[in-house]
Amino acid sequence: MAERPDPAAAALLPRCTFPPAGTAVTCAVSGGPDSMALLALAAAAGLAVTAVHVDHQLRPGSAEEAAVVRAACADLDARFRAVTVGPFAGGNVEARARAARYAALPPDVLTGHTLDDQAETVLLNLSRGAAIGLSAMQPGWRRPLLALRRTETAGLCAALGLAVVDDPSNRDRRFTRNRIRQELMPLLADIGRRDPAPILARQADLLRDDHALLDELAAALDPTDALALRGAPLALARRAVRRWLTGEHPPDAATIERVLAVAAGAAPGCDVGGGRQVRRSHHRLRLVPPPPRGDH
Repeated sequence: MAERPDPAAAALLPRCTFPPAGTAVTCAVSGGPDSMALLALAAAAGLAVTAVHVDHQLRPGSAEEAAVVRAACADLDARFRAVTVGPFAGGNVEARARAARYAALPPDVLTGHTLDDQAETVLLNLSRGAAIGLSAMQPGWRRPLLALRRTETAGLCAALGLAVVDDPSNRDRRFTRNRIRQELMPLLADIGRRDPAPILARQADLLRDDHALLDELAAALDPTDALALRGAPLALARRAVRRWLTGEHPPDAATIERVLAVAAGAAPGCDVGGGRQVRRSHHRLRLVPPPPRGDH
């Protein structure tokens, strides 16, 4: 007979979106309260858990944090694996460390993002002008804690007696997300006289539903048919072009507008990045790849 989860974990599990008990999963566990709560809740949900700790070598003593995660895994009957990446020199260290972390993790890894992270992501994407990004992170079993608050993950770790790692980079105001967390979110709470996190997360849910419907409608639109693009509602035409041109990264808004101008006959073609062009001929658009190197 399976052991019953601790009452503190059992109280949170109904709001989590884990896969069925017995499923083998990999959890990204840095050692902070959110990821340690993820580890504990995944174990309480009856999953076959492997915790992966990635050491980015960004600060002295970071290697010791793996020992904290290893000890928790021993207590929770989870497997443990440590990965070291870096060191990183030069600029944009945060982005390169994040890319290295995800490269070291399997694509179906579970992460400990919470509702607070979701709200911050909405504001972060808004500050970057990423309209589609206002729907924030997709809920599901890969992000099973999106309905929980940071206070709850920290409370669970305390209730279970789990040691956690304090990452000072989470307080470094050179990073935009930290300023949103420490400055903008409290300011919004003060102005609105209520906690903005649930409101922002709910708005992301509504926008995600809207995006899904518009994407479904846009999928029926041929982005190479200039006449169809000209006759379609602008929101659908933009989405059709975005789907067509998205490779490793989606095109920016200015690129999409240039393509729509070509479809409307305002120009015979335009640059769409990466050396590629979109050209119009006989009411059809075609994507022209970059010329071979050395060809002028």
